[in-house]
Amino acid sequence: MLRDIAIVEDVLRAHGGSLGRDAVAYRNHVYRVVNLSLVLGAPDDDAVDKIAIAGVFHDLGIWTDGTFDYLAPSVRLAVAYLSKSGRESWTKEITDAILNHHKIVATSAGGIAEPFRRADWIDVTRGLRTFGLSRVAINEVFAVWPSAGFHRRLVELSFERLRTHPLSPLPMLRL
Repeated sequence: MLRDIAIVEDVLRAHGGSLGRDAVAYRNHVYRVVNLSLVLGAPDDDAVDKIAIAGVFHDLGIWTDGTFDYLAPSVRLAVAYLSKSGRESWTKEITDAILNHHKIVATSAGGIAEPFRRADWIDVTRGLRTFGLSRVAINEVFAVWPSAGFHRRLVELSFERLRTHPLSPLPMLRL
């Protein structure tokens, strides 16, 4: 199980001011999703770094842009990072993973997108959706990386979005 990924730590440190009191909760969510993604399948040799980048940016727009309609801001941040780090060739794969991580049905995007989507669903549902992973494996990840208020924060953000945008309460969901 991965516990310290330089890419993740560097990006979280750079955005610590935006994350504020949610920093630990988001960090743990990122590590849960990264580790679950890797258990579900690493499609190539660069998968750890690709999943780490997708993981650290996939929800970050919630905090950096102050919105629950965060997919586009999260993609923008990831693309800027990829450009700055000389990994432009990964842009499509990481963008696909971020844009499809709340897709309700399987994505055909390829690469890391489908294992990443499944891992995020496992995490957000706290293991209610398993995609074939054992409860033991899921519980091991949660034992190392506890919720730390992340799931409670999602509920708070969801209710706030419902209150302010009743016709578009969950804009990140995709069929």
